[in-house]
Amino acid sequence: MYKNIEKQTKLLLKDQVEYQQGQVVSKTLVQNDAVSVTIFSFDKDEEISTHASGGDAMVTVLEGKGRFTVGGDVFVLEEGETLIMPKDIPHAVYGEEKFKMLLVVSF
Repeated sequence: MYKNIEKQTKLLLKDQVEYQQGQVVSKTLVQNDAVSVTIFSFDKDEEISTHASGGDAMVTVLEGKGRFTVGGDVFVLEEGETLIMPKDIPHAVYGEEKFKMLLVVSF
């Protein structure tokens, strides 16, 4: 089920994906019909444009600060903060500064 990550090892999720200048980087940890788990790094001012998901998406910021626009509402999240983005509601993500996040989508 889990891939791209060591098992039976203590680790920090934020250390599992590196920043790359001018890019959004992702690393998928789980992908199946029920759930998707991905970690992301965003360079400052990088973004994922508006889109909708086929499942409820929970994001937790692991480091830095990101801006999330969900159905027209804007949320700025910092390390340790979590937001649920409902299924089929358009949303976008923007790097207010360099930041990393954990994304869990349940279908």
